[in-house]
Amino acid sequence: MILNEVHRGINRKKKRKRIGRGPGSGHGKTSGRGHKGQGSRAGHSNHPTFQGGSMPLVRRVPKRGFNNRWALSVVVVNIGQIDKAFESGEEVTLESLAEKNLAKGRFDVLKVLGDGELTKKLKISAHRFSKSAVEKIEKSGCEMIVLPGKTTVAQKRREKESKK
Repeated sequence: MILNEVHRGINRKKKRKRIGRGPGSGHGKTSGRGHKGQGSRAGHSNHPTFQGGSMPLVRRVPKRGFNNRWALSVVVVNIGQIDKAFESGEEVTLESLAEKNLAKGRFDVLKVLGDGELTKKLKISAHRFSKSAVEKIEKSGCEMIVLPGKTTVAQKRREKESKK
């Protein structure tokens, strides 16, 4: 395949198949459903995981644990990584971390962990900081900025209990 042939043969303005419009259309009589059989009857719709009557793969594969679909995706960055990647006096933001490939992909929350040593004076912005990271940041005299982010269910529950 050559780059200028990538889109060759793709018809963007293709007309839909008009079914049941007589023998001259080529899709008359049985309307592409064939003769008799399961798919020929009115009201027939197949389940997306249906596999011809055998146990579907979705049901054969074991399920393990719990997958919380509303959980926030957290990206972690260690203080040691930040120390290596940034110069003294620089500002560590979500964008600057993405540029230096320390916070890759899509995520909801950025958490700074305390693995490694911090020797430079930096201004670090993140949604969360671990206890060890807070200690090391304060010890090195850096500035810490806590970004507002999505609140988890547990955080909302704690806020409710503290109000009572």
